[in-house]
Amino acid sequence: MANVTFSSPSLSRDITVYAIAGDRGTILGVAKAHKIPIPFDCQDGECGSCLVEVSHFNPKTKYAIALTEKEKELLKQLGKISKAEIENAEVNDMPPHYRLACQCFVRNEDILVKFKGDETVPPAGPHITHAVKHYTGGVEIATLDEFLGYAVKVEEDAALHFDIIAAKMEEHGNTEVAALFRQLAGFSRLHLAEAKSRAANIDLSKVIPPDYAWPDHETPERTSLWAGDAALSRLDALKAALEGEKRGYEFYVSIAAKTKVPEIAAMAKEFVKEEAEHVRLLEAWITREEWLQKTAVPQPVN
Repeated sequence: MANVTFSSPSLSRDITVYAIAGDRGTILGVAKAHKIPIPFDCQDGECGSCLVEVSHFNPKTKYAIALTEKEKELLKQLGKISKAEIENAEVNDMPPHYRLACQCFVRNEDILVKFKGDETVPPAGPHITHAVKHYTGGVEIATLDEFLGYAVKVEEDAALHFDIIAAKMEEHGNTEVAALFRQLAGFSRLHLAEAKSRAANIDLSKVIPPDYAWPDHETPERTSLWAGDAALSRLDALKAALEGEKRGYEFYVSIAAKTKVPEIAAMAKEFVKEEAEHVRLLEAWITREEWLQKTAVPQPVN
């Protein structure tokens, strides 16, 4: 058994409940079962609305954890995990201070879970996540030239990785999805051409940021899932592309929302609109692919 104590300004007092560690239940699952009002939306580690602070009453008996790449990435975007905590999680499987309640499983240990309740900001619109309100990409863009340099780098990388996935899909006969990725690569090259045309009088070799300027040495639209797995299914490939497009979309949204330069905000919003169309296109393809898989007629085994 484990004692889980919930604390929040939205509660009149701290509430302690008993949880059975062997049930493999998450903190969010325990909270919902006991009507603790932890905010949540997607329940799949995508939105960050169920962010909680976890303290261990007995630090000497912290249990090892398996911090998923999804949770680690979102905590980084929220600015709620340090490099030291990431290293400790990866090397020693030890938990960071902040967690996503939908991803954190209750172990056989007593913990204190703090959350902000109604102060947690929900997603603003269908294509924006809680993380974008905090995500800065590790950089602060101060000039229009600098923005154009980043836009060139983002779109170059996006086109390259879409082409890589398209080639993998073509190798395995997935011509329909390969055509989609070629189309998306074309969109990215249109963005690239637009950024370069606006930067016609700028020496981009001095403006384009080196890899070390980006989180994890990667631009927003590049993801670890795009390594080119030979067994990548059409649905997995589409989801990988969607992940990258959402990160690119949120990157431009964060710039538009945070910059103090009106020209940067206006140009970033143009990129936001175009990236949103890419997100909607991929979401439609994913919905179609999932429906096809659910309604597929099983083939007889010879």
